[in-house]
Amino acid sequence: MIETISVATDGSEAATAAERCAISLAARLRVGLAGITVVEDSRVRAPNGEGLTLPPFPESELAAYYRARAEAVARRLSERARSEGVEATCEVVQGQADDRIVEKSQSVGLLAIGRDGRAEAQRGALIGSTTDSVIRKASKSILVVPGGASLGGPIVLGFDGSPGSRIAAGLAVELANGLGEAVHVFVDSKDKGRAVARFEEVRKLVGGLSVPVREMSSTLGRPDVKIIDTARESHAGLIVMGAFGRNRITDYFLGSNAAAVVRTSPLPVLLAR
Repeated sequence: MIETISVATDGSEAATAAERCAISLAARLRVGLAGITVVEDSRVRAPNGEGLTLPPFPESELAAYYRARAEAVARRLSERARSEGVEATCEVVQGQADDRIVEKSQSVGLLAIGRDGRAEAQRGALIGSTTDSVIRKASKSILVVPGGASLGGPIVLGFDGSPGSRIAAGLAVELANGLGEAVHVFVDSKDKGRAVARFEEVRKLVGGLSVPVREMSSTLGRPDVKIIDTARESHAGLIVMGAFGRNRITDYFLGSNAAAVVRTSPLPVLLAR
């Protein structure tokens, strides 16, 4: 059960989208928000200058600047959340950003993080390096938010019968009941008989839903493309799917379908673990 949502932010445009979605979700679910912003060691420590004649590195000045910036980011997040009626805190920590964010996520029900890297050329195509590393290391469910995305509309549940997709079904039920949004269950299978069996299974898993459920399936094309097409056609606000599919060794940090959906989806994707 989600009682607290955490959001990782560095004040960038990509992180602002994650802030917005996390605040909206916390407000609608009536849960608390716990932000984290990290002063990264790499920004305040001198790079290797062995064998070079260099002036003194301004470590103390840089540390003071980035600490002040992080505190300003934390204040802004807290103020934005409270203006939406959400009880919020935001912690400023120092260290390796991905490790500290993962540590924070262990004590919450859900972590929200911006998808895109800082470089404009990366947006919509690649996952930012910190987000990539957090996804690899985290053991909790993660809401990955692309730039410009916002919540609002039905939930698309991608179901393939894997353990991860069963966890995703439980999260979809909790979110749909809390948000009052319909659920579109998407099953992809090249075998129609298997698809029927998966629908029978998922009906039992979402039996506690108090909102409408629509079933959609496909036997043609790439599953990741079909899931995103389903989300667009249903004007969805969120995709929920397992972080690992039935063959979890096909990709280094996610199931291959989950990885492709996260990279290309124009709306938030909740990776269930």
